[in-house]
Amino acid sequence: MWLKWFPWRFVVRDVARRQGFLDPVKILSQLQNFAQPSEVAVPTELLRSGAVLHARGLMNSLAIQHNLDWIWPYWVECQYDPKNAAFIPRSFSLTQINLTHRNWTALGVPGSNEFPIVDPCGLVTPYYDSWSIDVWIIPEEGAPLIPSHLSSVSQRLALDENLCVVTESFLNQLKLQSKVRVIGSAQAPVCLIQITGFAPAKARLVVSLRPYNPEGVSFINNIALLENSLGWHVNRKNFVCFDQPPEQSLFSYYYRGDVYSRLSLQENEKEMFCKVGMATAAALYTLEAGQAREITVSVPLMKLRGLNALPEKRNCLTWPIGRISLMQRPGCATKHKIEKESYLEYQKTAQLLWGQSLQGVCSLQIPDEHFKFLYAAAIRTMILHSPREVYPGPFIYRRFWFRDAAFILYAMLCAGLKERAARALDCFRFRQNSQGYFLSQEGEWDANGEALWITRLYCEMTGNVLPEKWKDSIEKGGKWIYKKRLSSGLKFNHAGLLPAGFSAEHLGPNDYYYWDDFWAVAGLKAASFLSCGKAGRFETEAAELLRCINRSFKKTCQRLKRPAMPASPYRRLDAGAIGSLAVSYPLRLFVANDPRVLDTVDFLMKNCFFNNGFFHDMTHSGINPYLTLHIAQVLLRAGDRRYFDLMTEVARLASSTGQWPEAIHPRTGGGCMGDGQHVWAAAEWVLMIRNCFVREENEGLILCSGIPRIWVDKKQLITFGPALTIFGDIRISIKPQAQNILIEWSGKWFVNEPSIDIQLPGFVKVRVSPGTNSIELKEMKQQ
Repeated sequence: MWLKWFPWRFVVRDVARRQGFLDPVKILSQLQNFAQPSEVAVPTELLRSGAVLHARGLMNSLAIQHNLDWIWPYWVECQYDPKNAAFIPRSFSLTQINLTHRNWTALGVPGSNEFPIVDPCGLVTPYYDSWSIDVWIIPEEGAPLIPSHLSSVSQRLALDENLCVVTESFLNQLKLQSKVRVIGSAQAPVCLIQITGFAPAKARLVVSLRPYNPEGVSFINNIALLENSLGWHVNRKNFVCFDQPPEQSLFSYYYRGDVYSRLSLQENEKEMFCKVGMATAAALYTLEAGQAREITVSVPLMKLRGLNALPEKRNCLTWPIGRISLMQRPGCATKHKIEKESYLEYQKTAQLLWGQSLQGVCSLQIPDEHFKFLYAAAIRTMILHSPREVYPGPFIYRRFWFRDAAFILYAMLCAGLKERAARALDCFRFRQNSQGYFLSQEGEWDANGEALWITRLYCEMTGNVLPEKWKDSIEKGGKWIYKKRLSSGLKFNHAGLLPAGFSAEHLGPNDYYYWDDFWAVAGLKAASFLSCGKAGRFETEAAELLRCINRSFKKTCQRLKRPAMPASPYRRLDAGAIGSLAVSYPLRLFVANDPRVLDTVDFLMKNCFFNNGFFHDMTHSGINPYLTLHIAQVLLRAGDRRYFDLMTEVARLASSTGQWPEAIHPRTGGGCMGDGQHVWAAAEWVLMIRNCFVREENEGLILCSGIPRIWVDKKQLITFGPALTIFGDIRISIKPQAQNILIEWSGKWFVNEPSIDIQLPGFVKVRVSPGTNSIELKEMKQQ
């Protein structure tokens, strides 16, 4: 009890002053003045992740800038080069973080929590936030081929029967290719790196162990050579295995410098320890003149049985995957044969898992191969990042938020991934506290609305009744919303709204965000739809909250002298107004052409855009693909054809592997914020494509309203489906005819056929008669 009454503020202030520091209590007080009073100043979870991020940034500043003779990842080579557009002066920055090329591509098998990532130059980080593996070619004469030093490296994502990142780099006549995939089962996955090197004259192919990843330093304290030089034992817990022994193995520690600087030495060490945590290693393979050589590196992503840190135990490596055990023993004549057969078996296992996960997925056929590839890649991104709960990223966002989950699960439902969505939704109730609050981060008042809204959508789009085990959670969640609201009798413009909160952190400091309120209305409506006992109370509360929002908007409109919706009742119009568009997309609480919605879009497009992409000034300070698509959805719903300009820009901003970071640097085109593979952005692409073909509006369906004329003019078959809607599944095809366009559809409706409107741009709009499944459209006459 004495801790509660102890004068901490006085003590902290006194100690700080004695040491010549600013008064931290006064600083914190001043910082809080920038935000509206809130019960949670900053979520603990965000402080924790921020501390980790900047701790690494501090390590980066100590490790990188006076060791620029090392081989560093691509972002460092760019960001520290004064001739590069990505250059950032370091001056007074205590922490040095990747702010210009936050791009990577995750690999894996469905159901696994392991997501190895590959950076734009082929650097492979096999474990979460771990060290990495890089590959170089060092010729006897001439410049070396170091992918991270090149201005251009080719990279693509193969989507055949498994995910595979293929990276190719060239320098003069040197050629280097890597193919990275994950094989095996979800319980025993293996990261497989197939490397092919070629040189016109004798050279060396170098496989190197690196103490960093795309975020910066990741410590390696100990490296030991496995039996017969067939791999490394890293940090006494992880293994890197080679399919053939290198001709030479080299090691280095921090004070010796990078192992790259020792490649000409004739050393023969078998183990290396580095107290700094910057140990490096290199396996050297000879490239004969004019002959390509292939090396396979495999990294088991599970804990291997029968192994510990004792050196003598490294003579026997047991690698269990499914029913197969791969043994590496001295004198094993059939070792390479077993490896080859095992790899084929592991690959078949991974292919089977991907095949099963993709069954029944909504297919897309359009005359735009890039859009089509992005759709296919996005589907796989969502599958990969939903082992049970859904994650908005494979690296720094490999954790859960209700906000991200709502949009990702919405896209999964639209794509036909019903069972996977149900599995994730079943986890929601375990994150709900006793008061009914769906908690992923403290102080975010949008979570309950999002959880209830997506649960309703699941029931509507699948035709399933609410599972019995979810019912109590739904009632508690709805009750929490109306109990959390402020009194509607307050004499302030936030009367009746939710309290000030942190909410979507990209909107600014704590405030009474309309974003929270719109989600609360949708959540209460969902609770009413799903609840048997208190449906009337929830519907009444939803109507009352919406009334308070409209009352607040009326005063805000008078203050701003225009109908646009700011982020909160007390903000001027700024980039944070993007959050208020949730009332149109995805919630559809306001009609499509509501002046408040359209004026908000008008403000954002005139003041917050960079080359047809929404540039977010709040925190992100970059172009947001997913928020750009939010605006595109609002435009599509309003019948404004500029939606396709925004779609085209987002497609252009995608990486060569079909991924988007959370925010994109306007000059480098690389990621500048968040995870380098943003699953929410992938989900928005799926939702955008889906709504171009079919979307719900006014208790009916609108078909083809987002099909651009450029696709129609190519006179090719266009198909989409089976697509889930709240009325049932539908398949759509667009078939060019001699003069007109034939639209065909077939639906499996839950009850009755909904009203259907055909709104193909450039053609006459039609409300089709019940029972019709095709119509030939005439081109609209030019005025």
